[in-house]
Amino acid sequence: TCISDIDGNFYQTIQIGEQLWMAENLKVTRYNDGSEIPNITNNGDWSNLSTGAYVNYDNNPSNSETYGRLYNWYTVDDDRGVCPDGYHVPSDEEYTILIDYFGGTWVAGGKMKEEGNEHWNYYSDEITEEATNESGFTAFPAGYRCNLDGIYGNMGSLGYFWSSSEYSSNLAWYRHLHCIFIHVYRGNLDKRLGIIIRCLGD
Repeated sequence: TCISDIDGNFYQTIQIGEQLWMAENLKVTRYNDGSEIPNITNNGDWSNLSTGAYVNYDNNPSNSETYGRLYNWYTVDDDRGVCPDGYHVPSDEEYTILIDYFGGTWVAGGKMKEEGNEHWNYYSDEITEEATNESGFTAFPAGYRCNLDGIYGNMGSLGYFWSSSEYSSNLAWYRHLHCIFIHVYRGNLDKRLGIIIRCLGD
């Protein structure tokens, strides 16, 4: 099945266990009430934000067609809603359900990452073979925008995903996949970091 956001972008979805996931990264530039999410290209402005914003990797919109847009966590937390109607940004617990469904932290990444080397710069042939995407989740290595200096990094090698779960006043939980490993990492990041969002059916 296919769903659309308020901008008219269409996304494939995938049923995984009892969860219905978007199989692509979010690209939307507006909240669900139609108001614009600010596109903050200036590095200094980006690092000082405490409200929602998005960017295109390297400020190049063509990157977002493939990889989705990068959002700070304040966008995730905005009451106006960033996911398509009927979907939400998954909690840390909901990511755990997904990862457990594919055998847990140490192996799930291989089952979630897109197959082949078109987008991922896999470290070895072995990792390439272990990236099966048998989940259908099709994780992309969209990289990030740093919270400290606004610099972009790691497209092709890292895929970070925001959760909706707060860790502290300035940190939130996330998951990430790495080109060298088949693990899924869990940790917390500065809310000003720009990373991707995947939406989950309500």
